Amino acid sequence: MIDQIRTTTVAEEQLVALIAEAARGPKRDGLFALWLVVRTAEAVLPPAPVSAKNHRRRLQALETRLGGLALPAPLKRALAAARHHLETATPQAAAVVLSQLIAPARDVLGAEAAEAVSVAARTARVHL
Repeated sequence: MIDQIRTTTVAEEQLVALIAEAARGPKRDGLFALWLVVRTAEAVLPPAPVSAKNHRRRLQALETRLGGLALPAPLKRALAAARHHLETATPQAAAVVLSQLIAPARDVLGAEAAEAVSVAARTARVHL
């Protein structure tokens, strides 16, 4: 039997499903932005973290992409703070960022989005 390499995480899959269900507008933009940040945070976690160079590129792309989205103010602030904290590219920073995104995700995007981020946060804590 051949082992399959997982290319997406459970949290990413949950967020992508929510994005697919959401109508165009601020909620969908918020879910997309949240997915981008979660993806960037999870990329620095073991067992195969991205290189420092690749992480810097992801952060630059993240900043550019988030700037073009219509996001509710609380979520925009939380995502900007998350992007800043991720500059250290450590699993500890990723765990903190993911934990801090749960509440804004719940308040702005709903319980299902918060649950997806919570899954990512629990996974990150395992890697500490």
